[in-house]
Amino acid sequence: MNWKEWIKAAGIRALKTVAQTAVGLLSGNVIGITQVDWLGTLSVAAMAGVLSLLTSLAGLPEVPQEHPPEDGKEA
Repeated sequence: MNWKEWIKAAGIRALKTVAQTAVGLLSGNVIGITQVDWLGTLSVAAMAGVLSLLTSLAGLPEVPQEHPPEDGKEA
């Protein structure tokens, strides 16, 4: 596995998750931008990013995993 490629893909995925979570929380706040709980919003969005990174440990479709041939011979 190429770790640089994995870190880049997982980071991009985590940043997208953070942004999507923040947008979702902010769009649900219809009382006005001045009354947004910014600390709470950033806290929840950051936790979503951490969870995204942890989920990425199971594998990313963007990063092909290298598997040795099943019969032990090169293809």
